[in-house]
Amino acid sequence: MLKERKRTFREMDLAIFRRQDPGGVLWQPRLEYWYAVNKKRGTLPEHLREASLMEVYDYCHASVRYFGNGLRVRYRNVRVTEEWLDEKRVRQVWHTPLGNLEEIRHYDEWNLSAHITEYKVKRPEDLKILEFILQDEEWYWDWETYEKEVAEVGDRGAPQFYFRRSPVQGLMIEHMGLTNTVYLLNDYPDLVEHYIEVQTAADEALYHVVCNCPVQIINFGENIDAHMDPPPIWRRYLIPYYRKRTEQLHRAGKFVYIHVDGAMKPLLPYLRDCPWDGIEAATPLPQGDVTLEEIKEALGDLILLDGIPALYFLPSFSLQELIDCTKRVVELFHPRLILGISDEIPPDGEIERVRLVGELVQELL
Repeated sequence: MLKERKRTFREMDLAIFRRQDPGGVLWQPRLEYWYAVNKKRGTLPEHLREASLMEVYDYCHASVRYFGNGLRVRYRNVRVTEEWLDEKRVRQVWHTPLGNLEEIRHYDEWNLSAHITEYKVKRPEDLKILEFILQDEEWYWDWETYEKEVAEVGDRGAPQFYFRRSPVQGLMIEHMGLTNTVYLLNDYPDLVEHYIEVQTAADEALYHVVCNCPVQIINFGENIDAHMDPPPIWRRYLIPYYRKRTEQLHRAGKFVYIHVDGAMKPLLPYLRDCPWDGIEAATPLPQGDVTLEEIKEALGDLILLDGIPALYFLPSFSLQELIDCTKRVVELFHPRLILGISDEIPPDGEIERVRLVGELVQELL
C-alpha cells in the first residue's frame, strides 16, 4: 500500500528550494512531449487513451514542473511574419528599418518540435539588426494565461518557467549556430562584447517583469553542453551573466536553477561558480559522461533536479537497472532532490516505468 503524502506536491517543491524537509521524495518527470507525440500518433496505452495530460501525471504519482509562464514580448516597430515553405518548413522574417533577418525551422514528423536549418544571423553585420530587434522589445506579464495554467495544474507542483537564453548561449543555439558563433568569438571578439552589452541592457526589461511576477522558481533554460561551452567559454562569457541575473533574482525573492543536459565532465569543477540554487538535467552514465557520484561531489549542497537517465525508460534496459538507479539517486541527493528524468522520457519510453518510479519513491526513506 502506498503511503499517504503529508504535503502536496506544490508544498514539497517549495520546501526543497527553501531547504526544508519535503516530507518525502518529489517525483517530477517531464511528460509533455511523450504525451503530445503519443496522442498525435494514436499510440497512447489503451487505458490512457482518453486521459488528459494531468490525468497521466496523476496516474504516474508525479508532480508537474513547467507551468505558469505569463512572460510575453511584443515589438514597437519590428514586424514579424511567417510563411510555410512546405508541410515541414516555416520561414520567419523580422522586418526592421535596418534590414530583415530570416530564419527557417524544420519540424519533426509530428509537427511538435523543430530545429533551425537557416539561422537569422548569417554574417557579422547582421548583429546590428539583431541588436535593434532586442532594443525594440516590450516585455509584460500575461495574467490570464498564468492564472489559467495555475488553476489547471493545481497543487501538482509549484509554478516555474524558463525564457530567453544568455547572450552567447543564445547566439550558439538560436541566432547563429555553434560553428558561426565560434568563428565570431575568434575573429570579431569586439562585436561579441558589444552584442553582450546590448542584450544585457535589453534584458533589464525582461528581468524587471520576471522579478515582479508571482512565480517563485526560475530556470535558466540554457541547455549547457561542455562540448559547446567548455570552461574558457563558460567562465568568460556565461558565468558573469548568470551571476548577475542570479543575484538579481535572489534579491527579488526567487529561486534559480540552470539546465545542464549535455556533456558535463569538464565543467564539474566550475558548477558552483554561480550562487544558483540547483542544477537541472545533469545526466549520468550510461547516457551522460559522468557518474552519479561525480555529480554529487560537484554539486555539494545544490539541489539536483532529475538524475535518472532517460534511457532507463526504454524497453532495452531492465527494470532492475531503473530501480537501482532510482534508489541510488535518492540515497545520494535527498533531501536536496527533485527526482526526474534527465531530461525527458522519449516518445517510445514506457509510461508504466514512470508509474513504477512514482510508486517506488513513496516507499523509500
